[in-house]
Amino acid sequence: QVQLVESGGGLVQTGGSLRLSCVVSGTDSSINGVDWYRQGPGKQRELLAAGPSGGSPTYAASVNGRFTISRDAAKSTVYLQMNSLKPEDTAVYYCTTVVQYRRYWGQGTQVTVSS
Repeated sequence: QVQLVESGGGLVQTGGSLRLSCVVSGTDSSINGVDWYRQGPGKQRELLAAGPSGGSPTYAASVNGRFTISRDAAKSTVYLQMNSLKPEDTAVYYCTTVVQYRRYWGQGTQVTVSS
C-alpha cells in the first residue's frame, strides 16, 4: 500500500521559515514524482512545486524564490523548504504522487502564518 506522510507544519510568524517532510512508503517508484500542493481556507487545491522529471523543479509563481523542493532518496523523503512566509501561505500542505496510474495523497499538514 502506497503511503505518504507529511510532517513539519505549525504556527510561524510572518517572515519565518518551515521545512515540511513527506515520507513515501509502499512503492519502488522514484520520489522524483512527488509534488507538493496546498489548500487554503475557502480556496482550491493548488500545485506549488513539481518535479524534477528530467529537469529542474517548477514552482507556482506565488512561491517561486521562497520555496524549494528537495529529495533524499535514501530516506524516501521529499522536503519543502519554505522561507519568507506570508499570511497568505496559511493552508494545509499535501504531498502527492502517481503510482501505476493512481494518485495518492498524504493526510496533509497545517501551516499557519501569523501577521
